[in-house]
Amino acid sequence: MRNKKMVLWVALIVMAVISVYAQQYNDENDFEVKVIEGGKGVEISKYIGTRKEVSIPPNIQNIPVTSIGGRAFFYYKITSVTIPDSVTSIGHSVFAACYYLTSVTIGNGVTSIEDEAFYYCTSLTSVTIPDSVTKIGYRAFYGCERLASITIGKGVTSIGHSVFAVCGLTSITIPNNVTSIENEAFYRCERLTSVTIPNSVTSIGIAAFQACERLTSVIIGNGVTSIGEGSFARCDNLTRVTFQRADSTIGYTSFPSGNNLRTAYSSGKAGTYTRAANGTTWTKQN
Repeated sequence: MRNKKMVLWVALIVMAVISVYAQQYNDENDFEVKVIEGGKGVEISKYIGTRKEVSIPPNIQNIPVTSIGGRAFFYYKITSVTIPDSVTSIGHSVFAACYYLTSVTIGNGVTSIEDEAFYYCTSLTSVTIPDSVTKIGYRAFYGCERLASITIGKGVTSIGHSVFAVCGLTSITIPNNVTSIENEAFYRCERLTSVTIPNSVTSIGIAAFQACERLTSVIIGNGVTSIGEGSFARCDNLTRVTFQRADSTIGYTSFPSGNNLRTAYSSGKAGTYTRAANGTTWTKQN
């Protein structure tokens, strides 16, 4: 009798574990996959399931899931996705045009987020990029108009071309290991009000913050040596710029009425420069 009870308890425990696993992860049959050469991992090539809340399993066919291939979820009406730590790469356009996607959890094993991975995920509100990520591709989060907050992992050293362009960001924390902000990185982030560029950054690309219409204040760290043309052009509400370095190269069109600011900075060097709203003359305050 005791043995029968023990067997029953074991069976119940096994069933509970299976139930929890089933709730935690999607069924393996929800995905089309291909085995990576050498059999060291599998790549999800297409989502064929019907669930709107997707949890990618860490293993399929007893092989680790190590990558999500290009366009695997393209245009699907999913609302959330959890990517396990086993995945190292999120391919190009994987979640592009997933207009209903509101929540993403990126596993701590991911090292690269490829071009346009989350392109026009217009319902996405926040993203945490883990420290494991070292590469964020071209226009990876372009057009995520409701993306109000972003935490950038410490592994990222460059914020690439148009990565967060046309996003709904209201604030940005750029980690101290970032060395470059590339062309149009934050182009037309129309809700952004202030920016602090850390000392680790050495260059700000062409049109990096162009058309950030609500931007009023910028602090430029003492590592910046070059500011590209149009970096802050069409930021018509920008009235306060602080330079912490005295020898940065500034393009003529880098700022609103930029030529005047460029001349004033060249004469006055590091310090805080202000202008009246809709004014054309920048004046050094300290």
